[in-house]
Amino acid sequence: MEQETNRQKKIATLIQHDLTDIIRRELQNAGQKGIIISVTKVRVTSDFSIAKAYLSIYPNDQAQAVMEDLQKHRLNLKHQIAQRTKHQMRKMPELLLFIDDSIAYIQNIEEAIKGEIDPIKNPDLLDKRKKK
Repeated sequence: MEQETNRQKKIATLIQHDLTDIIRRELQNAGQKGIIISVTKVRVTSDFSIAKAYLSIYPNDQAQAVMEDLQKHRLNLKHQIAQRTKHQMRKMPELLLFIDDSIAYIQNIEEAIKGEIDPIKNPDLLDKRKKK
């Protein structure tokens, strides 16, 4: 795995801040209450053609529906980011959105440690991270 350059990190940070602000404003304008979306990480490829944004969505039971809605508006999100960053970038990378389920995974581990669930007795409880 190659290391990110300073330019990649700067572009990723710029996209992360703008995407967070745009999503927050869109949620407010749509009147959505009780949904928290945070952009946990953005990775930009070395040729600046793709930006992968990882979103953490709370509550977890609504994550899939919210992500499907964001996927429908992905091109609009990309356009709004491009408008904000037109003086810093020549071309806006293709925006790909992914669910970051690390918080839910950590919660499952904490519940297992506390004894609320037992993954040893029921190994299907932590199946999200199994390699296939």
